[in-house]
Amino acid sequence: MRFKFLILTIVFWGLVSCDSSHKEVKPEAIARVGNAYLYQSDIVGLIPENTTKEDSTLIVKTYIQRWATQKLLTEVSELNLDSKQKKEFEQLVEKYKTDLYTNAYLEQLVKTKVDTTITKEELKQYYQENKSNFRTNGKLVKLRYIKAPLEHQKLKEIKERFFNPKRSDKNFWDTYLVQLNSVALNDSVWVDMNQIYQRISFITPENANDYIQSGKSYEYKSGESIYFVKIKSVLPANEISPYDYIEPTIKQVVLNKRKLDFIKQTEKEVTEDAIKNKKYEIYK
Repeated sequence: MRFKFLILTIVFWGLVSCDSSHKEVKPEAIARVGNAYLYQSDIVGLIPENTTKEDSTLIVKTYIQRWATQKLLTEVSELNLDSKQKKEFEQLVEKYKTDLYTNAYLEQLVKTKVDTTITKEELKQYYQENKSNFRTNGKLVKLRYIKAPLEHQKLKEIKERFFNPKRSDKNFWDTYLVQLNSVALNDSVWVDMNQIYQRISFITPENANDYIQSGKSYEYKSGESIYFVKIKSVLPANEISPYDYIEPTIKQVVLNKRKLDFIKQTEKEVTEDAIKNKKYEIYK
């Protein structure tokens, strides 16, 4: 801290010496623009630990110059803007302040007062009542795939077990999955086409209809790798989204609705209390 204080003092006296007309310097002040002062407390934490003396001086000088420039530009703007513009800006500033305060307060209330626990029953009920609102934007697919090196010593067995799976295959996959380039064996989960484009490089928006068909199985060689793909189900665009796919979205929707209802109720209570206590009146 002594070193930082010394740097601030050096910069401060360097600035003061450039303005000999300034007769009085307030204690702890390091710069002045008109009646506005910049104090040491305003730049606490400005200089990172282990900063060199030269870098510290530069950081402080740059900060002070930026502060002064902003103050001076503000003064010039206030002098040169017409009264109509200034009134509009003052209204915007007041609105921003109001929004900042109220939003911060409501967010704090929401965090402490709104129950974020949502049961499966609530989610399923909301889905049943609103399922027509949850339609697929594009195709959804259930599939399995493997991308394996062509030279893999167990390639023949990998292919056989992939296309003809058995429960007893678990130990085999536990051993060899880590040796594969990319893999997804859970075909009970719906995925969108963007995920397929990212994972299976030879499938593109232009040729997707050729490769994405319910019940289709195939292999595809690509460079030094080979893909094994098995499509279980395809759900076209604009169909009602399956519950298990849309569940995270429903949870967020229900939670947001709960928060909005709480905010509306809070606003109502604040207004009613103000009317009751005669803090709020409408004059006819």
